[in-house]
Amino acid sequence: MMSRTVFCLLALGIDTAGAFQPPARLATGWTRTTELQSTNDLYGAPTKDLPSFQAAPSPNSMPVPGARGPAVDDATILVQGGSLRTWSYRSPLVEQVQVVLSTEGRPLDADIELWHGPDNTPCKMRVYVENGQLRPFSAVIDTPRGPNTVAIRNIGQIEFPFASNVYANDVEDPSPECVQASATIQGGALRTYPFDTLVDSVEVLLKTDGRPLNARIELLQGPNNNKQVIELYAEDGFDRPFFCILETPGSGNVVRIVNTAPVEFPMTAAVVPHS
Repeated sequence: MMSRTVFCLLALGIDTAGAFQPPARLATGWTRTTELQSTNDLYGAPTKDLPSFQAAPSPNSMPVPGARGPAVDDATILVQGGSLRTWSYRSPLVEQVQVVLSTEGRPLDADIELWHGPDNTPCKMRVYVENGQLRPFSAVIDTPRGPNTVAIRNIGQIEFPFASNVYANDVEDPSPECVQASATIQGGALRTYPFDTLVDSVEVLLKTDGRPLNARIELLQGPNNNKQVIELYAEDGFDRPFFCILETPGSGNVVRIVNTAPVEFPMTAAVVPHS
């Protein structure tokens, strides 16, 4: 039986020596060090100087023609709705800090507190802005006798985040005209300051003779149309006066200052054009 099988193989001309040898490569010039673009290169014609593979750039890293840079710097922190952020200053040399809050056009609702020691809040304010992009909030908080901590809480909904920045360098100071224009507002009284259309921003300075400071600052544009509201408290209006800059775009802007303290606690207020 074996001899008959061998005779058939010899008659058909089959080479039994190479029956179990690996097949030859279909394409010449291929080695294990050759860089492959795909599996088709195994069976295609050899190529020379194959280009090296490079990953496509991410869409976020590709430059957009005509696009501007980011509107905020690296020190700005995004505060989501319902969250709290703090800035601590341990050095007693930091006597003032400036707080800037803004949004991309949505409302802004925040609580700002100054913490000086455990369970001691010498200054706090509630801030509401109808449009945080058109009218960003900017105020200066005095921080004598460190260490101090500035706490900013977004009390708005989760759909209304805002950008916050607190810095101690290049803090804005009231102009000499603002300091000289101070007038007394008795407890429970109010005073209004109308401004022309050409005024883009105004300076507001509030202080006392050492008594507590309780005030409400409103920016109105039209009858009972509050664009910005600040409810302020300070335990010592002489040691911690309040200074802020209100943006007043458009026409018909009126700043209203209300002394919400009793009649025993008067305060001095100054509201002058800034730009």
